[in-house]
Amino acid sequence: MKKKSYWKKRLLLLVAMSVLLFVLTGCGTGQITAHSTGIWDRYIVYNFARCISFLSFGGNHALGIILFTIILRIILLPLMHYQTKQMRRTQEIQPKLKELQQKYSSRDPETQRKLNEETQRLYSEYNVNPFSGCLPLLIQMPILMALWQALSRVETLTNGHFLWMDLSQPDPYFILPLLAAIFTYIASKLTSMSQIESNVSITIMNIAMPVMIFFMGMNLASGLSLYWVVSNAFQVVQTLLINNPFKIRKEREEKLRKERYLQSKLYHAQSPNRNKKKKK
Repeated sequence: MKKKSYWKKRLLLLVAMSVLLFVLTGCGTGQITAHSTGIWDRYIVYNFARCISFLSFGGNHALGIILFTIILRIILLPLMHYQTKQMRRTQEIQPKLKELQQKYSSRDPETQRKLNEETQRLYSEYNVNPFSGCLPLLIQMPILMALWQALSRVETLTNGHFLWMDLSQPDPYFILPLLAAIFTYIASKLTSMSQIESNVSITIMNIAMPVMIFFMGMNLASGLSLYWVVSNAFQVVQTLLINNPFKIRKEREEKLRKERYLQSKLYHAQSPNRNKKKKK
């Protein structure tokens, strides 16, 4: 139940932050310059635009967005690594969580209170933060907001082009939104493959996120879709290098095989004693 609740909360958080993205970015439509006022416009959005312009070698703003995204992902790498470690720990304590849920299966308030206390104690014992998976989403949403506004409200970036696209306008052929959705799905799928167990909530999350990215990309600046493509492609490579689900599955299977082998040896070692007892 706790695991399903976690994925449901994460899905709700994604929806809430997406709504917030549309609301906040709709609050300002005027041009942002070095003379703009306000912390958000002057010090965040404008400096995002300056960083992208600095990285836009030869005036190529698409290259600036790509390099800017890679640098951001490298900066966020320790946070992502922390999230990965937390997810592994959460998976490891799933059998213990199930035991607690069976032990305190009654739905009365007192039993549920004890279940919550024991669950929190278990999280503390194994140093698990059940909401650590939401932290990268919370950090990346303001980045998306600032990037979108930088592309649409800072003059130096509003005239940027990449292949057939105006970076400040939606991709007319929906190619970047589709690529963003595909990489989002692959990244989510690889992450969920390392889970000990799968459930409906994880499956819904794996499908809902790419669909939301695709429809948002259809209506937002193509520069934002480019950010999603690069960011999620980076996530795919990062997962394969740091949290490779195929390697994790192989390790689990090897561990399970060894446990079964030891149990088998123990059983056969105890068999002569059982036979002697039967003869007596």
